[in-house]
Amino acid sequence: MQPPDAATLPAELLAAVARLGVPLTPHLFAVRISTQTATLFESAGDGPRLLRTIPCSTSRFGIGQIKDSNQTPLGLHRIAEKIGDGEPIGMVFKARRPVGMEITGNPATAITTRILWLEGLEPGLNRGGDVDTHDRYIYIHGTGDETKLGRPASCGCIHLAAADLIPLFDLLPSGTLVWIEKD
Repeated sequence: MQPPDAATLPAELLAAVARLGVPLTPHLFAVRISTQTATLFESAGDGPRLLRTIPCSTSRFGIGQIKDSNQTPLGLHRIAEKIGDGEPIGMVFKARRPVGMEITGNPATAITTRILWLEGLEPGLNRGGDVDTHDRYIYIHGTGDETKLGRPASCGCIHLAAADLIPLFDLLPSGTLVWIEKD
């Protein structure tokens, strides 16, 4: 197992890409649940280059693939849709639509600023049936309580600080690979 800031791509990610016949994308985003960190890589011709590691929050209910579990799914994903381009920092989304700046309910579960909607690529693990990441509405998104970043706080999604999310949203096109691993 490699340290969270290692400049190499996770071996399991490379194995999944090879197994599925999925080409590497120019950037890769890897989430490590055990450390509550996310790492952005550039997959350059001379090998991957680590661009940055940032704190994130995954599910406070743990790891899991099943619909309605509120758990963060593992495995290889890609960004299927990008939502919120041009909205102000802190914009709240309901059903993927901007609804204003006021958070109602628990700020830690608010969906704010931008949404990167994920799609699982591994049939039976995070794609299809009751394990389908896209059908489970698993996103990378902003949160109304950034003080919880660095520890599990979501209901299955991956939370990022607005200052990290906006440049990521602007940089990564739909189709970018996202790897979610436990360790």
